[in-house]
Amino acid sequence: MKHPLPARPEHIGVLRLSALGDVCNLVPTVRALQRQWPEARITWIIGKGEHSLLAGLSGVEFVVYDKASGIAGMRELWRELADTRFDVLLHMQQALRASVLSLGLKADVRVGYDKARAKDAQHWFTHRQLAPHPRAHVVDSFLDFARLLGVEELSAQWDLAIPEAAFEEAAGLTGDAPYVLMSPCANPRLRNFRNWSAEGYAAVVEHAWVQHGLTTVLTGGGSTQEREMGSRIQALSQPGAVIDAIGASSLKGLLALIARARAVVAPDSGPVHMANALDTPVVGLFATTNPDRAGPYRWRDFVVNRYPEAVTTYLHKDPETLPWGQRVRHPDAMSLIRADDVIRNLEALLAASSTRKETEPSDEA
Repeated sequence: MKHPLPARPEHIGVLRLSALGDVCNLVPTVRALQRQWPEARITWIIGKGEHSLLAGLSGVEFVVYDKASGIAGMRELWRELADTRFDVLLHMQQALRASVLSLGLKADVRVGYDKARAKDAQHWFTHRQLAPHPRAHVVDSFLDFARLLGVEELSAQWDLAIPEAAFEEAAGLTGDAPYVLMSPCANPRLRNFRNWSAEGYAAVVEHAWVQHGLTTVLTGGGSTQEREMGSRIQALSQPGAVIDAIGASSLKGLLALIARARAVVAPDSGPVHMANALDTPVVGLFATTNPDRAGPYRWRDFVVNRYPEAVTTYLHKDPETLPWGQRVRHPDAMSLIRADDVIRNLEALLAASSTRKETEPSDEA
């Protein structure tokens, strides 16, 4: 017998710890739940860094779990929520650690992915599973949770919180001049292989500087790899064309930098999805991951997509035959992206965003 779903939930639990791009892609589901049940309480159990990004999201209570704290941190979180019972827990993290964490949470019904999408045997930890949705974008996969609960209005909306202090932080790094934001490095996880070349980025910097008078602001974390990449790009660029802000901003400051940018250029990484959430024009660089599944949701038409070519070149397979979401873990895959491709898409993006701004209704009475 299936566990019944609440017709009108009063307290909804959301379990999604990471990562930065994924939590951005989940926000439309929260907004859809809020539109359907504006009086419902929503508690989101989230990772520490991800909370720094989304803190202040309207109508959401956050409970933070620091993944570095391990089992001890889980026990502390369970104690914190000992008197809390959810009408429904949306288990939206396909990882064993999150499933173990879910065991200490009280919920009338636990909802997870269908078997085709579940990883790490997540379906063993849930009462109800989503209906199958083959070849879905990540945003749409998250929205499937709201759909299962009976939400009909599923338009993707974000409305992220950016405090004024973050805009002041951003202005302190860039001044008032217009700029392109470039986040050259993805998460340096083992065998990630999502980074493009310094030479390719420098060619895009040169084009933005010479053709449009746009400075390029480099952003990223403070790792050695990212700092070295920033230094190489700057060394290959004209004096004044680059502002190296790698390791210099908070996550809220990064949101503000993205919000103020004319456009963003980045590989498959958090900033691509932050830009999408803020509706800042973005050129995503994709070869090792499939942009039809994980590209910037509102700006997929401007992605430089070399994933099909990478699949045939390095996996020797037809992309249509691969499991949905399979990555190309080859160190040369991103070299399939050419600077001319990125420049062409950046030009199209700048033209499209300018046209859109001209046709948007004025805020003036």
